[in-house]
Amino acid sequence: MRQERTVQASIFDLFAEHEIGRELKVMSQWLDEHRDLLGLVTRDLRRHGLKETGREGLPAEAVLRCALLKQHRQLSYQELAFHLEDSASFRAFARLPWGWNPKKSVLHKTISAIRAQTFEEINRVLLASARQEKLESGKVVRVDSTVTAAPIHEPSDSSLLWDAVRVMVRLLQQADALGRAIPWHDHRRAAKKRARAIEYTRGRPKRVKHYRELLRIARTTLSYLQQASGQLLLTVGPAVELWQAQVCRYKPLIERIIAQTERRVLAGEAVPAGEKLASLFEPHVDIIVKGSRDVDYGHKLNLTTGTSGLILDLVIEAGNPADSERLLPM
Repeated sequence: MRQERTVQASIFDLFAEHEIGRELKVMSQWLDEHRDLLGLVTRDLRRHGLKETGREGLPAEAVLRCALLKQHRQLSYQELAFHLEDSASFRAFARLPWGWNPKKSVLHKTISAIRAQTFEEINRVLLASARQEKLESGKVVRVDSTVTAAPIHEPSDSSLLWDAVRVMVRLLQQADALGRAIPWHDHRRAAKKRARAIEYTRGRPKRVKHYRELLRIARTTLSYLQQASGQLLLTVGPAVELWQAQVCRYKPLIERIIAQTERRVLAGEAVPAGEKLASLFEPHVDIIVKGSRDVDYGHKLNLTTGTSGLILDLVIEAGNPADSERLLPM
């Protein structure tokens, strides 16, 4: 059971006189003036067919306010859980029910349930409010670009191949647990040894030798995985379907990693940035080259702001288009 609003606020919910406390108080007052936003969040939190009985969950109002706190203060879920328990101003803003101290897992589950479309609708209400209060007219705008980094390690062909071997061995172990074991060998130790050797080896001929061995290990492990997938086609069940879905997700990505390594290292080909895979776990990541040296891994953002500094529009670009190409479309 999940309520839309916190039924009874505590009389002890007070904001600090610090600058941050005063800012949170103004934000809280604005949210109180736009309570129709709670319906948008409630819609996302109440799954289709969910019964309105059972244990109480965080009210939709608290979930929305916690989500805004996390984004506004750029906190992790663990940091957010700590501040909600430690800070009186954070608790006053979040409107948590009396005695509630949500853990990071609860905060992650509820906040991540809010869809991107809902946040976009909330932003439209904010922009309309800013225009109505004559804080922002939109007559003068500024367009700027930046990069948001993805949570991945620095990619290299050797580290990507090592990631691929680790993932495939994990899937093979799961296949054994599902009851369709095939003869296979765990080559993780050898793969890690070759990846480390490539990292610390100087000279192309020596690195190429280690790359050939690492590629052989990756292809051998991939053949094991294909055999296991064929064996499990005879088995039905939700666990097997989930396993096969993981194989379908990772197999083409691993094949891309092997292919791009062979092209770049063995054939000496300069693979374009748009064709490279930078992460096995975040395949959507773009390679963003800034200037002639700086390289970021994530997505390029084009921001439109007004005279007040309020963000009026945000476009997540695909690839790394030049700013001059995107000026007129923006």
